[in-house]
Amino acid sequence: MALYGAPSYAADDVNAVLSANRAAMGGDAWNGKMTLDSHYRYVGQGLTGSTASLVDLQRGAFVDSYRIGPTTGANGYDGLRAWEKESSGTVTDQAGGDTLQLAINESYRDRNLWWRSDRGNASIQSQGRKTADNQAFDVLTVTPRDGKPFEAWFSADTHRLARTVEAQVTQTITTFFSDYAEIDGVPVAHTLVVDDGSGVANRQTMSLTSAHFEPARTASAYARPAAELHDYSLAGGVSETTVPFQLINNHIYVQASVNGSKPLTFIVDTGGHDIVTPVTAKLLGVKPQGSQTSTGAGDNVAQSGLVDVDSISVGAATLNRQTLTVLQFSNAAEGIDEQGMIGYEFFARFITRVDYDKQQITFIDKKHFDPKDAGTPVSFRFYHQFPEVLGFYDGIPGRFGIDTGARNALSLTRPFTEQGHLRERETKGVEALTGWGVGGPTRGYVFQGKHLKLGDVDIAGPLTQFSVDKGGAGGVDAFPNNVGGGVLKRFVVTFDYDHQLMYLKPIAGKVDDLDTFDRSGMWINQSTQGFKIVDVSKGTPAAEAGLQADDIITAVDGAPVASIKLYDLRKALRNDAPGTTLRLTVSRKNASRDLRLTLRDLI
Repeated sequence: MALYGAPSYAADDVNAVLSANRAAMGGDAWNGKMTLDSHYRYVGQGLTGSTASLVDLQRGAFVDSYRIGPTTGANGYDGLRAWEKESSGTVTDQAGGDTLQLAINESYRDRNLWWRSDRGNASIQSQGRKTADNQAFDVLTVTPRDGKPFEAWFSADTHRLARTVEAQVTQTITTFFSDYAEIDGVPVAHTLVVDDGSGVANRQTMSLTSAHFEPARTASAYARPAAELHDYSLAGGVSETTVPFQLINNHIYVQASVNGSKPLTFIVDTGGHDIVTPVTAKLLGVKPQGSQTSTGAGDNVAQSGLVDVDSISVGAATLNRQTLTVLQFSNAAEGIDEQGMIGYEFFARFITRVDYDKQQITFIDKKHFDPKDAGTPVSFRFYHQFPEVLGFYDGIPGRFGIDTGARNALSLTRPFTEQGHLRERETKGVEALTGWGVGGPTRGYVFQGKHLKLGDVDIAGPLTQFSVDKGGAGGVDAFPNNVGGGVLKRFVVTFDYDHQLMYLKPIAGKVDDLDTFDRSGMWINQSTQGFKIVDVSKGTPAAEAGLQADDIITAVDGAPVASIKLYDLRKALRNDAPGTTLRLTVSRKNASRDLRLTLRDLI
């Protein structure tokens, strides 16, 4: 039964649906209300805590804060700019990806701008009446000006908002609103449930503990807060520390120590946070809390936990009292025991210089950094913790994420490719499995690319791929194109996160293994029996040699694979001259056979 005498209407009539919603939500009782301060009890993903939301109902500014398990943080919008305070205490403006669009969407919903005669300058279309969970809903697709589309589901019975469905980063987030009760004449949902699509077990529930309408607060209540970080140091009072790294598959690996542990092999990744694997957490004697969803390259969703540690160090650079993510990496894909990750938290606290030529990484005290000889400055903005540069590919403007953790040179997202009709231009290439991340395998169409421009820096013809993934980072419009180690290793790269600048200084002389691509046509992973063939592309040397997915390579030219590093074989398959023939001994269904693989250019 409809509340407040809401009239009957046609389900596909936008004006009638919103008029009924306004009546059901108290109508004129909203007039004159300035600020809503709400607090919730949080339960979800194996963690408990609290959240809060402060909303300026006139200007649309807001601050959402949380204290969940071992983490605290906030995100906000001052009416013009979005900002984020992440759990280790750093604070950044957020203008990359879909962060500002999502803030505008939230501000729009907070103020019920769809009730206005001009609908708050949003585009709104009806999806008609839909049924779910044995209930009927009137569904609208709403696109606020400068925002992004989301679905609003209104109960056909009560006419109140029952759920929103919104694409956020790489996931589709459904938020359910229920248990409405009046506060100062206005019905307010007392239960919010967030579903990220990864299953009921991962849902997050917020239960209202208090809510108050208050007078207007000053603009400073919603402004980006100052960051006060005192949790890092350089031992011995030095101004910088330099450590060597291994460059494997265009990935940077350093030796790190956690809680004073023996050296551990950590990948260095501007696209991620500080992480330890479950095996490393067990080695350290720290127990993960919670089970949260994590996504990345590939279509799959992984689970992650959280641990508190006393310290994490690389060389003389140390971060104290940190909460790290616990996440399983795919060591099978790299052929190296990745025990953790150095990510955003280090980059945010030091000036970080990556010298791909000398294979050294330097963490510099910000007070002692002189950019004079650092190279050409390139501005970036943040997409959460990810640096995002505005640039051009083949003259087409785009967004480009700077990702030291990516093996590829340049990966263009499927939406960017489709919008620019780029696939039709490239005929000399190959579709292949091209990477393996938190989200599992990724596929792309690989070819010799066109001109890439990042700020004032030009990169001619990097190896490029179009993503063909339907999900994951390469399959969504919110995520930027990806500039990986295959491009970055042309330079000495210096990151200044405080000033949102990246400096690129070209390396003199020849760069090893540059813009090369696999000449076999197969993807191999490490396994206990040998090198497992995961994928074979059609019409490639691997297919012509008779190799198949699930074959296990046990020897190469008579040498057992136990004596060969996976990454060395991969490099040989990229760099050995066309016409080179390798004799592979493979095991298939417990039978051994020798096959000859002759390499040739595929792009």
